[in-house]
Amino acid sequence: MKSLVSQSGIRIWAMILRHYYLIRGSWPRILELIYWPTLQMTLWGFITVFFESHSSWVAQAAGILVSAVLLWDVMFRGQISLFLSFIEEIWSRNLGHLFVSPLRPGELIVALLLVSLVRTLIGVGGAAILAILLFDVSIFTLGVPLAAFFTNLIVMGWSLGLIVSALVLRFGQGAESLGWAAIFLVQPISGVFYPISVLPSWLQPVAAAMPSSHIFEGMRAILIDEVFRVDLLTNAVGLNLVFVVISIVIFYSVLRYARIHGQLLQLGE
Repeated sequence: MKSLVSQSGIRIWAMILRHYYLIRGSWPRILELIYWPTLQMTLWGFITVFFESHSSWVAQAAGILVSAVLLWDVMFRGQISLFLSFIEEIWSRNLGHLFVSPLRPGELIVALLLVSLVRTLIGVGGAAILAILLFDVSIFTLGVPLAAFFTNLIVMGWSLGLIVSALVLRFGQGAESLGWAAIFLVQPISGVFYPISVLPSWLQPVAAAMPSSHIFEGMRAILIDEVFRVDLLTNAVGLNLVFVVISIVIFYSVLRYARIHGQLLQLGE
């Protein structure tokens, strides 16, 4: 009996060691262990600070928060839809086949963007309709600026999607978790649910470098002050151009590296 227990303990310990070495050898997995608890604590901490210092804002909170969630989902869906479309090619071991075909990298990117756009429109469109039916909150009250907000947020989502796709291409499937985590890394500094003035002074310049922070500030300016801030939109467009260039350069550079080192045929489930 003791022998059986001993052998069982050895097998259990072997499985524990397997996962220990798996996690120890993958920095994305180590990062993920502390990432989500830290993120949730940070986000809700800033929300609490904002409500404590802006109690008069609570009366308008419902409509503004629902609108913020819907706009945030535009960026989230844009990024995650592009990433999933790319990662599905890796899961199906089809990536190498694609790049030995006449398909060019630019054509692949355009196809991923269009698929992401369709998925985002379906997902956010359905949620927007439900928000009207359930909460009597319509994101369409933002008017014409809604199209500009939507465009800038989805473009930023695409930029992040290309970058995390490149990271998976470079570091393998151990970096897949970054595809889900990256978008939430920018959420606390995007001012989705509160102005960036709530952030610590040292963090505000970082937030100001995010196109999304200007969009959400612009959303609140329309819903609270009934003013369309053209300057905020201009800032978002300029920053997005920088993000797009950086993401394309990173993707092409990693793709070239993967081709040289034969990684396209080694990625799979």
